[in-house]
Amino acid sequence: MKPLHAYAAVTAAYWAFMLTDGALRMLVLLHFNALGFGALQLAWLFVLYEVAGIVTNLAAGWIAARFGLAATLYAGLALQIVALAALALLDPAWSIAASVAFVMGVQGLSGVAKDLTKMSSKSAVKLLAPETEGALFRWVAALTGSKNAVKGVGFFLGAALLALAGFQAAVWAMAAVLAAILLAVALFLPKGLPAGKKGTKLGSVWSKDTQINRLSLARMFLFGARDVWFVVGIPVYFQSVLSDGSPDSRRAAFFLIGGFMALWIIAYGAVQAATPRLLPATGQARMASVWATALVPIPLILAGLALLAPAPAPWLTISLVAGLLLFGFVLAVNSALHSYLILALSRAERVSQDVGFYYMANAAGRLIGTLLSGISYQIGGLSLCLATAGAMAAASALSVGRIMPAAR
Repeated sequence: MKPLHAYAAVTAAYWAFMLTDGALRMLVLLHFNALGFGALQLAWLFVLYEVAGIVTNLAAGWIAARFGLAATLYAGLALQIVALAALALLDPAWSIAASVAFVMGVQGLSGVAKDLTKMSSKSAVKLLAPETEGALFRWVAALTGSKNAVKGVGFFLGAALLALAGFQAAVWAMAAVLAAILLAVALFLPKGLPAGKKGTKLGSVWSKDTQINRLSLARMFLFGARDVWFVVGIPVYFQSVLSDGSPDSRRAAFFLIGGFMALWIIAYGAVQAATPRLLPATGQARMASVWATALVPIPLILAGLALLAPAPAPWLTISLVAGLLLFGFVLAVNSALHSYLILALSRAERVSQDVGFYYMANAAGRLIGTLLSGISYQIGGLSLCLATAGAMAAASALSVGRIMPAAR
């Protein structure tokens, strides 16, 4: 197997999945907010998605070690197709309770799909990257950064499809495209990814490495700090500012919100991919501590501005956009350093288990952030969402600061 060919095939599959994942999140959020769902109800729609991620990442590490990385990659793509097809069956005549329950279940299935695909792709990079100095940092940064840029395009695509084609047509179109991608990957993925070992025990998914556990805890708080404003707070706030409730203003708001979320994720991904060129080739553990600390004041300053604003004002919107783009830049550097460190700290013989454990913590952070996004926005509006993000960023900085510099 040629590593570059296999890396390209894995990356293409990951791109296709994340395009539909970003589009689906924006479709669900904007569609149900337009139907009158409150902030807490919107947060509940994504809860099972994140719960599924916690369970799936633990199990996926063992499944990949037992059955092989190609099997988990195919399974992730196939399950996302099933989730999209199921979501297209949603009946607008259902009650809010029935709709929430159904969408939670479908989102849970999509969460399983995402984490099977993510764990497979990230683990493959550890095994395929050349052993030359800095190669692993560059390869994982390129995969992660490009994935997030594609997901950002998915945010805009989801909002545009909702405005132009409607909810059901958009979901069916994405399912069809992803089915074609799955077929292509199955036909063209080179042979040679690890096939798995039958004797691998389920208990092996739990990490006993202190460094990996500290990094996983830092990752949990880092992505909680993002999702506490990203999932519900900012989209709902912007929709309340940009839309007066009329169909035309609602469609315009869909495009503007989707465009901002897309820009944020695309820029975030570009910074991730560029991080190896921005930072020295060594000392990543020390740099992770420095950049984690730099993230803390940004959401706290934005929270203060939102709290002081007497009402939605243009200066506040401009400040939020600029501040959140800066937050995204610093977060992207942090994320790229984390993504490198988990592979650098993992041993090749148990990389899928360690990566699965690490992304279990990532999913736990997203779950906490998702719940706190709805709760904090409901209680204290955008200012409380951002203040909570600052507190979680501080916890992440404390955790990553305890990783020994010798860990690289």
